[in-house]
Amino acid sequence: MSIFTHVVVGTNDLERARAFYDVVLQTLGIKRVMNLETASLWGTEGPEFMVTKPGNGLPSTYANGGTISFLAPTRAAVHAFHEAAIKYGAKDEGQPGPRQFTPTAYAAYVRDPDGNKICTYCFAPS
Repeated sequence: MSIFTHVVVGTNDLERARAFYDVVLQTLGIKRVMNLETASLWGTEGPEFMVTKPGNGLPSTYANGGTISFLAPTRAAVHAFHEAAIKYGAKDEGQPGPRQFTPTAYAAYVRDPDGNKICTYCFAPS
């Protein structure tokens, strides 16, 4: 069971964010499951990840020190996630490859077009 009902990041350009996350999250088997006037939600079995315009009307800003990580089914999916993200306007924050905190950790990090730091991890052995 997940410990979250959902996770949210902000955007200043909802259409750009929708296009970005549709392509990037598809590499992990995650699809858009809901659209609202000022937000969209993605998930595998229901809404779990949301991108929204801030409700207070102020510009969206990213969390300094915050990262949202998506589970990748394979190491190839980690590479596909990173490649798609870079192609659709993300900035590299960590090339695909092993991470030292566990023997099987394999990840890639990017910042989406709004500056939100996202990554994907695969824990399957090679």
